[in-house]
Amino acid sequence: MTEIMKTMLSRRSVLGAGVAAAGVLAMPAILRAQEKSLKVGVYGGYFKKSFDQHIFPEFTKATGITIESVAEPTGEAWLVQLEQAAKAGQAPADLSMMSQTSTLKGQSTELWQPLDTAKFKHYGELLPQFINKYADGRVAGIGAVAWYITLVTNTNVYKEAPTSWDALWDKANADKLGLLALASNSFLLEVTAKTFMGGTNALDTDEGIDKAFAKLAEVKPNVRLWYRDEAQFEQALKSGEIPMGQYYHDVTGLAAKDGQPVRSTFPKEGGIQDSGNWVLSRASKKVDEAHTFIDYMSQPAVQGLMSRNVGTAPTLKRDVLDLKPEEFAAVSSDIAPIIPRYDLYVSKADAINQKWTELIVG
Repeated sequence: MTEIMKTMLSRRSVLGAGVAAAGVLAMPAILRAQEKSLKVGVYGGYFKKSFDQHIFPEFTKATGITIESVAEPTGEAWLVQLEQAAKAGQAPADLSMMSQTSTLKGQSTELWQPLDTAKFKHYGELLPQFINKYADGRVAGIGAVAWYITLVTNTNVYKEAPTSWDALWDKANADKLGLLALASNSFLLEVTAKTFMGGTNALDTDEGIDKAFAKLAEVKPNVRLWYRDEAQFEQALKSGEIPMGQYYHDVTGLAAKDGQPVRSTFPKEGGIQDSGNWVLSRASKKVDEAHTFIDYMSQPAVQGLMSRNVGTAPTLKRDVLDLKPEEFAAVSSDIAPIIPRYDLYVSKADAINQKWTELIVG
C-alpha cells in the first residue's frame, strides 16, 4: 500500500481488548479437520502487531487456519516482489493488503486470482467502492481497510466549521492551508472536480483534467505548506500556525478528544475516502483458506470492532453494522464520499505528476 496507508495505520495504538471478542462470532469451523495455514501480507508497526495479537489468533480459533503474517514493504515494492515471485510460481504471501492503484496495476498481468464472491456471506452488503473488478467483471480485490481525509480546522482560529471544500479557495484563507504534497495522495483533483465541475467524471477527458488543474492552481496563494510529514502539519494545526487543511478524520477526532483545538468536517461534497484491498496472488495454492479469511474479515461484527479499535471506516453498508451513531461518526459519514480516481494514477500517472509539479507545487 501507499506510505500514507502505512503511517495512517501505524499511528494507531494496538487494538484494545474489544477485538478479542471477535472469537465469539458464529464462524463455521470449516477446514478444521486438516492442518491449514495462510500467509497474509500486512504493514508493520502497530498495525501488524495488532493483527498478530488479536485478529489472527481469533481467526484461527474460529476456523482452524493458522496465519503466518508477512511484513510488507511500502509503496509499489511489494507489488513488484509479488509479480516477480509469481513468475517463478511462488507466493511470498497468499493474501496481501494492497492499495487501490497497485491493485489496478496488478490486473494488467493477471497477478490476482479472481475471487469467488459466492463464498462471502456478506458480499451483498459490501459498499460498491470496496469491490475491485477486472474489466470483464471478475473480482480482483475486496476492501480490507478504509479511511477518510477531511477538511480540518483549528477551532481557536475558525469558530465555525467550514461547510464546503470551496473554503480552500477563499481569499480570506491566504497562507493558512496545509495540503498533502502529491496528486496521488491528496486527491485534490477529485476535490476540485466534485466542488466546481459537477463530479469526478469531469476528469474522464484530458480537457477536463486540464480545467481541474487550472482551477486547483488558484488555491496556491492560500497554501502555507505542501506536506509529506504528517506530524509536521498536525502540530501546526494544533498550534494554529497552519489553521486549515486536509487531514485524517480519525486522527483529528482523537486529537480533539484529547482537548486539542481541532475539528474534522465532512464538507457537503463529501470527505475523501481512500482504501485498500485484500488480493490473492495467482501463485497461491491456498484459495479456500484465503476466501475463508476474507469472509471472516467482512463480517459486520469484525468490521465494527475494527472501527472501534483501529479507527478504520467500515466496508459494509451502515444498516448491517452494530456501531452506535457516535462510533460511526468517529470513522465515517452518511455524506456520499469523494472516491479517488485511482485509474488516472495508473493510465495517466506521468502526465499528471508532471503537471502537478509544474502547476501546483512547483
